[in-house]
This record gives sequence, C-alpha cells and structure tokens, in this order.
Amino acid sequence: MKRAPFPLMAAIGIMAAPAWAISLPAAGPAQPLPDSTVIPASLASRENVTPGSASLVPLMAADMQANQSNSVDAPTDNAGAVGKPIDDITFVKQATESSYKEVNSAKEALPQLQQPELKRIAEMLVNDHTDANARLSKLAEAKRWPAPTPVMPGPPPSGTAISDFDAKWTAEMIAGHERSVALYRAQAQAGEDQDLRKYARETLPTIERHLAELRRIQK
Repeated sequence: MKRAPFPLMAAIGIMAAPAWAISLPAAGPAQPLPDSTVIPASLASRENVTPGSASLVPLMAADMQANQSNSVDAPTDNAGAVGKPIDDITFVKQATESSYKEVNSAKEALPQLQQPELKRIAEMLVNDHTDANARLSKLAEAKRWPAPTPVMPGPPPSGTAISDFDAKWTAEMIAGHERSVALYRAQAQAGEDQDLRKYARETLPTIERHLAELRRIQK
C-alpha cells in the first residue's frame, strides 16, 4: 500500500483535530497572583495583624463594617432631656420651700429696691407664689401628704451701696427661678401622681414668666 503524500496527510490531520484545538485564542501574559503578605492600609493599624494573617482580611473587613453600623449615634432630643423626677412628697416639700423663700425675699426687698420695674416684679412674685403655695398645700392635704413647714424670712441681700442691692437681688431671684423651672419641668413630664403633674404643668408657665422678666431686667 502506498502512503499518501505528506501535504495530504497534514491536511487530514488538521481536519481530524478537535474544534477547540484550533479555535483557542492565544493567552495573554500571565497575571501575577495576589501577594498574601500584603495587608490593606486601612487594616494595617489594627492590633494583632501580621503578614501571615492576610487570610483574615475579608473577615476583618466585615467586622469593621458591622461595627460602623452599630456605632451610629442615638438621636437626641432637641428640647433637652429631663432626668427622673424626685418622688411626689419630696417635690411638694422642695417646691413649697422654694416658693416661701421667694415670697419672703420679695417682701423684704420691696422697701430697698430702687428700680420701679423691679418693684413691680417683686410684687408679682409675692402674689403668684402665694397663690401657688395655697394650691399646693390644698393638694397635699387632700393626698394626706406631710404639710411642709413655712420657711421663715431671712435677711435680704445687701450691697456695698444702694445701687448694688437691685443687681444682687435680681441675680439671686434668677438663680432660684432656674432651679424651680428645672424642678417643675421634671415633675410635669414624669411625676408619679396625676394631680401633682397637673399642678406642675399649670404652675410652670408662671415661673418661666418670672424668670424671663428677671433676665430682661438684668440685661
């Protein structure tokens, strides 16, 4: 048997070869594999990270993302947070004592105050706080709570000169009313007794008005 010429054999061999053997595109230059010893800069500062722990990078990244999600600041109340109020009986005691002090201070200051506007405010304090004390005393009696003891008047603030008295008295009244506003605000929002909360809500605007008037005079 005669052998086929070489060109014919080569052609037959090409035809018999699998399709993928002649259609496979030429591969590009080989790409280097990632270096397992390289650690991202964002994680390089974390503790206990060594070149040999690069396999933990995906887990660490996921952990960082979870921590960022959990560290979102809680929303804040723009109106200001109010702490837990004191118990009702203690509120009655402190509120009554504060009102008595302000009434007594206003009565003692009236003869010495020079500014007519301050005299008007002092008279307003006497009337408003006397009325508030009467309502609070009646409420405490209905609840059978201990009746607060009236506070005896103390000496009024005195300055080195007549002009100093108005300023000193105004500053003392502002400080006292700031404490009263905080006390009444906490009770009005979260007090235990419903009737006492109502009293605090109804009285708070009066104390806030006093404070605003005193601050206006001080400026």
